Amino acid sequence: MKERIYIVGAGISGLIAALELEKAGYSPIILESNSTVGGRMKTDEKDGFLLDHGFQVLNTAYPEAKKYLDYEALHLKTFDPGAVIFNGKESYMISDPIRNPLKIVGMAFSQVGTLLDKVKMFSLTQELKKKSLQDIFNSPSVPTLQYLEDYGFSKQIIHNFFKPFFRGIFLEKHLNTSSRMFEFVFKMFALGKAAVPEKGMGEIPKMLRKQLSTTQIYFDSPVKEIFGNEIELENGEKLEADRIIVAVQPDRIMKQLQGQFGKPHSVINLYFSLQRSFIARPMIGLVTGEGLVNNIVFMNDVSSAYSINGRALLSVTVLESELSSEELIPKVKEELQSISGVNAEYFQFVHSYTISYALPKVDDMKYEVPITETKITDKVYLAGDYLLNGSINAAMTSGRIAAEAVIHSFMQTH
Repeated sequence: MKERIYIVGAGISGLIAALELEKAGYSPIILESNSTVGGRMKTDEKDGFLLDHGFQVLNTAYPEAKKYLDYEALHLKTFDPGAVIFNGKESYMISDPIRNPLKIVGMAFSQVGTLLDKVKMFSLTQELKKKSLQDIFNSPSVPTLQYLEDYGFSKQIIHNFFKPFFRGIFLEKHLNTSSRMFEFVFKMFALGKAAVPEKGMGEIPKMLRKQLSTTQIYFDSPVKEIFGNEIELENGEKLEADRIIVAVQPDRIMKQLQGQFGKPHSVINLYFSLQRSFIARPMIGLVTGEGLVNNIVFMNDVSSAYSINGRALLSVTVLESELSSEELIPKVKEELQSISGVNAEYFQFVHSYTISYALPKVDDMKYEVPITETKITDKVYLAGDYLLNGSINAAMTSGRIAAEAVIHSFMQTH
């Protein structure tokens, strides 16, 4: 088919939109500002390490991911459910608190929460397993912290488990994120496992790209502005389109939408190498309290391919900091020494990423929208997790829905 369909952005949403358009017989063109696919999902190679841009995981229960990804071909490496909790100078492990809270040995759990918390965790898991995803996103929305308090969880378990765990997912410190998102994530962790592809998160967009056959991708082609059905590139070139799918946050390139979107959540991800892991299992480390470090993971404990030089690779997530890189690194090393007992000088700095757009800020979180809600004009359609909720699942869903909207629009004209 000769229709000129342009997709702006080769992130997850843009790639899924292209895939769906191809299935319907179209051959879209993707305009990507960078030199690789993936958008926010990228993996770099440096000094014998694989470095994901920000600590990200794929939840194996995501319905859209099951549709589009071949988990076996990705050689997914799963995390052990649960967490190692670093509380001041103490640390303790709780295994599978979401799926099997009642099985956790009393002693281990008593440091994290109360017996009543254990029972409540179990009942919440059972409730959410039965609640459909549509019902979750149609529920009343309250801040997650209020939801947890209203459910009757103790201050102890909120401080020791829920805060550090969900801060790292929501990328905000106060758990103001909607309870809909909390229920969605909790349900996904009750049904699936956190995983990374053996060779890094960048393998996911690469796999999606390999499924494309007639789509053309123009790399290093940043879009300056969209006006009507015309796309102007930063280099001054102008392209005329029959349909445009904007798979980046559109206020950057559509003047009429400026100010329509909230400030996204940012994150700082630092990597250090160490002689060996002090967690020594494929598990996330949660750091309680109000320090800089929120969570840590030795990526080579999860997938040995993340380090081919024999050293352990530690990923550290910092949610908020006004410090410069030079000031931040020694402060983070001090905190790592404090929680691990390993001398700060042994943590060799590898690299850091400051990701200003890590997650969209979405006020009214949804699971899906009707195809009509992706359309801005007769020619321009929107895709991206900012339309729904900040997740890989939502990025895929929105790409699919935008493509369906475009296909439907041609049906009406033919």
